[in-house]
Amino acid sequence: MSKLPSRDSAARRNAEAMLNQTKKRESSFKLDQEREHEAMVLKTTRLRELRLAKEAADREAAASAPAPRPKTRRSKQTT
Repeated sequence: MSKLPSRDSAARRNAEAMLNQTKKRESSFKLDQEREHEAMVLKTTRLRELRLAKEAADREAAASAPAPRPKTRRSKQTT
């Protein structure tokens, strides 16, 4: 009967080792997800700033450019 406690303790050690490995993988996965999310947020912010700067430059260019002359319509002449 002395072998039963050692078998139980070995099974318990194995189960705890597996649980620790799973927790470690899970925390690593969560850390990777957080890093990817932060990178996406930074990229989105940078692209938004570029877009807003381009829109402002386009508005400035449109305001400083002379207004296009409207085309005059000629009436049809009847002969």
